[in-house]
Amino acid sequence: MTHPIQPVAAQPDVYKNNKKVVNAWCSYDWANSVYNLTITATIFPVYYSAVTRAAYNGEVVNFFGVEVQNTVLYSYAISFSFLVIVVLSPVLSGIADYSGKKKRFMQFFTYLGSLACLSLYLFTGENVAYGIICSVLASIGYAGALVFYNAFLPEIVTPDRMDKISARGFSMGYIGSVVLLLVNVVIISNPELVGMANTDAGKLQATRLAFLMVGIWWLSFSQIAFYYLKDIPTHHKVSSGVLTKGFHELSKVVKNLVNQVPTLRFLSAFFFYSMGVQTVMLLAPLYGEAEIHLAGDKLILTVLILQIVAILGAQVFARIATVKGNKLSIAIAIVIWAGVCIGAYFLQTETQFYILAAFLGLVMGGIQSVSRSTYAKLIPVNTQDTASYFSLYDVSEKLAIVLGTFSYGLILQLTGSMRNSAAFMIVFFAIGFFFLMQARLPKPMRID
Repeated sequence: MTHPIQPVAAQPDVYKNNKKVVNAWCSYDWANSVYNLTITATIFPVYYSAVTRAAYNGEVVNFFGVEVQNTVLYSYAISFSFLVIVVLSPVLSGIADYSGKKKRFMQFFTYLGSLACLSLYLFTGENVAYGIICSVLASIGYAGALVFYNAFLPEIVTPDRMDKISARGFSMGYIGSVVLLLVNVVIISNPELVGMANTDAGKLQATRLAFLMVGIWWLSFSQIAFYYLKDIPTHHKVSSGVLTKGFHELSKVVKNLVNQVPTLRFLSAFFFYSMGVQTVMLLAPLYGEAEIHLAGDKLILTVLILQIVAILGAQVFARIATVKGNKLSIAIAIVIWAGVCIGAYFLQTETQFYILAAFLGLVMGGIQSVSRSTYAKLIPVNTQDTASYFSLYDVSEKLAIVLGTFSYGLILQLTGSMRNSAAFMIVFFAIGFFFLMQARLPKPMRID
């Protein structure tokens, strides 16, 4: 026997498509994306490798009595943080849906992540356990908050505006992260601007300021979203049995999904093409270093290219989705992604790498924003379980990261070439494309 979704009072018209609310929601992307670019992709990994190598006179560090290579430890830490979210977010989202307090959970994870970033200022290399714990907490905070943030999308806008607003959020995130990264790069390159010596030690000290700025930026700008976003009250009392209720909400969503074939097929497509998307995004700079031998400053330039072009990509593919449909928009993006992988296999020069990075940035912004809005459109109207639905979306993405990066590493280990790993990603895009073609997605919904 299936359990139908229980309708709840929809958000009032004054709230849905409200310009201030929508802009406030988008501003959270501006607030938290600086973590992903500065901490995950560029500055922190380089700083971590440098200070731990200096502190331990080599690449082997001591983590709670265990001798382990510093980069291996860091990769395990990030994987562990993703695993924590995979386990926790479905249950927590069920609790949030039952209690009607998505914003509270979003605030909790935001404060956890931003305070952990601030705490990274005290990480100097020899206290590697402290640094790893802070980086794990920051990662959990970032990923955890996103589940509840995404869940607000179907509550604040009507389906005809979801593609446009999702793209606007991603665009604001890319812009904000580029702005702060440029500020950080200038300070790190010229530490005398903040009263520090223009030496290697001074630059490392200036780098620590970047972690403070990320934490302050994330904490401060998130208050805009927290002020305007409102929960839909469920009038359920929070009691000692709320954990059980959380499991109940989650199980209800899972049971309903069995009868939602288009949603299941889209999730399957999203899972497989995300293996390729997330893996290539995370490892593109490393690929440039290993195969094209790019210097550190040029790798940062590559990341900036990705972010800037992604702003355009989010808008372009949102427009295609609005006019021609979400399926066509995502299908075009997947084909280009596969082309990027083929191009990476034959890549030879630095100029070719930059051109490929531009194409990658274009589809990076496009496929992420349209995937989010597509899934939001597939969530049943007036359901109170938006956080539970989006937790399954988030779990799919996190598992895709784990399996995609593992596959990339395995192919590299077996063949000794990152080019083969990049080419293998085409398999994931092909499977994702197949499931996408089987899914019946919403028709184009043009707006004035």
